Amino acid sequence: MKALVIDHPGSACDWRLSDLPEPQPLPGEVLVRVHAVGLNPADYKIAEWGNPAWKYPHVMGLDVAGTIAAIGEGVSGWQIGDAVYYHGDFTRRGGFAEYATIPAHTIAPMPKTLSFAEAASVPCSGFAAYQGLFHKLTLKPGSNVLIEGGAGGVGSYAIQLAAHARTRVLTTTSARNRDYVRSLGAHDVIDYQAEDVAARVMALTGGRGVDVILNAVSQATTTADLELLAFGGHLVCVDSLPDLSKVRPFAKALSIHEIALGVAYLSGDRRAQEELAQIGRELGALLDAGSVRSALSRIIGLADVPDAFDEMAGRHVRGKMVALLVEN
Repeated sequence: MKALVIDHPGSACDWRLSDLPEPQPLPGEVLVRVHAVGLNPADYKIAEWGNPAWKYPHVMGLDVAGTIAAIGEGVSGWQIGDAVYYHGDFTRRGGFAEYATIPAHTIAPMPKTLSFAEAASVPCSGFAAYQGLFHKLTLKPGSNVLIEGGAGGVGSYAIQLAAHARTRVLTTTSARNRDYVRSLGAHDVIDYQAEDVAARVMALTGGRGVDVILNAVSQATTTADLELLAFGGHLVCVDSLPDLSKVRPFAKALSIHEIALGVAYLSGDRRAQEELAQIGRELGALLDAGSVRSALSRIIGLADVPDAFDEMAGRHVRGKMVALLVEN
C-alpha cells in the first residue's frame, strides 16, 4: 500500500512516500480503507520527538475517515463497507496510508451528510472542543465564553459549539479572519494583533471577566487567560497548561481542565477510549442536523502533506486541511 512514512524522529520535511505491506486487524480491531486524513499540529510535533513504541518506517496521521475493509475476531456491530471516522492512537501506525487498523471500540459512524474529506477535518479539533465544552463542562445559556484562536481548527469548532449552547461567544483572531469567525457564530471579535485582549475582554464583560475560556494556542496565552476569568470560571486547555504560580490560590475558585484525547489510548482506560467514539456519535449528530458545520478549509494530496505541515507550523492556517487519498 502507498504510505507517507518517517524513518526517524524529525521534521515533516523528511517524510517520504513509500510502499508498505497492508496491515491486518488483530482481535478487537477493524481495518479501515483510508479515504481522507485530517492534518493536526500534534502529527508534526509528535513526529519531532518520536515514540519508543514506533517501528520504522512509521506512519503518522491521527484523524481518519474511511470505510471498513476487514473486521478482526471478536468485533461486533460493524460491517465491511461501513463508513467511519475516528481519532487515532499515536503509538501505532496512522492514517497517512491507504489502510490503517484501529480498535473497534474507538470508532464512530461517519456523519451521513459529510464527505470523507469533511469528516476527516473533525476528530482531533472537533472532538477536543466538544469534550472541553460539553463533557468537561455544562455551558449555561447567556454565559460568556472566550475562544482563543477562533480561526484555527479547534477554535472553528469551539465557536460553533458554544454558539449552539446559546452562550455569548467572544474570540481572538487576526483582522483577516474577522468575517470567518463571525460566520461561525462569534458575537464579539478581538483582533489580538491590534488590540489589548485583556482590556477588551473586561470592557465587553463589564469588568467581570468570562465564565469559560477554551485555549488551543500556547502556554503564554493560557497563563494570561487566568486573569480574564470571572469568579468560579473554567479554563479549558487544549495546547498547554498555564503557569498557576501566577494566580493566588483560593482567590477566584478557578477550575482548570486538560484535554488530551490521544492519551486515552496510553491510559489503558477502556472507558476513556470509548468516550472518543461517544463524542464522535454525539458531534456527528450535530453535524448531520446542521447545528455545526465542517471546518474543512483545503484539500491536498498525500505528497503535499510535508509542505502543509510547514505552513501549519506558522500558526496562520484557517480551519482544517485534509489529505484526500480516495476521491469521494
